[in-house]
Amino acid sequence: MSSPFAAYLFDIDGTLLRAGGAGRRAFTRAMEDLVGPVAEPVAAMKFDGMTDRMIVREALALSSRGFDTALADAILVRYLEHLPGELASPGFRVLPGAATTLGTLQARGDAVGLCTGNLALGAQLKLRHAGLEDYFDWSPSGMHGFAEDGEARARLVAAAVSRVSAALGRAVAPADVLIIGDTPRDVLAAREVGCAVLCVATGNSDVAALRACRPDAVAESLEHPDARRLLGLESED
Repeated sequence: MSSPFAAYLFDIDGTLLRAGGAGRRAFTRAMEDLVGPVAEPVAAMKFDGMTDRMIVREALALSSRGFDTALADAILVRYLEHLPGELASPGFRVLPGAATTLGTLQARGDAVGLCTGNLALGAQLKLRHAGLEDYFDWSPSGMHGFAEDGEARARLVAAAVSRVSAALGRAVAPADVLIIGDTPRDVLAAREVGCAVLCVATGNSDVAALRACRPDAVAESLEHPDARRLLGLESED
């Protein structure tokens, strides 16, 4: 079956894997290294769909510290130092259908990238730990949107779509790019740019909450027929 989209851009946390709280623990440690005790306010935050820099901004506000670019940069650097050790958690797991979906798209020759609120190195560390790193191009020509592209999630989507066009050597309309995520923020950002969007309920949002955001499709997981249908993989079974 021919591919229905020019490119497929995946979120990571809640879509391809669950890190077992590794990111939250690494952020908490980084904040405490540089700001002081913050475990209680950070524990109350909902990270779902947020970019790493947005998480730092909100955490600083909750800790009664004003946002400072140099401090935020330092916290993010320290976060990346703590993250590898935190990933070695019994709660870390690859989500259903992640590896098979990426493998099938790769075998079909599809353009596959990332659209994630993670910093680029954080994304790579998580996917390496999950055994999914090799499904993605980590060179400068990779079709990705990372936290480095902006604090607002729509900026990540726009950056990734631009890189899809550059990598494919032709103008690709946002509507020809499918964003795959697990939160309402994924839907809102994709719609702001004009992309199609598939939501999977493998994160912290259930099917009803995701359906209320009106994505192109909602599925219980990447293994579900509704997900495979939008990905154009139903004939691969």
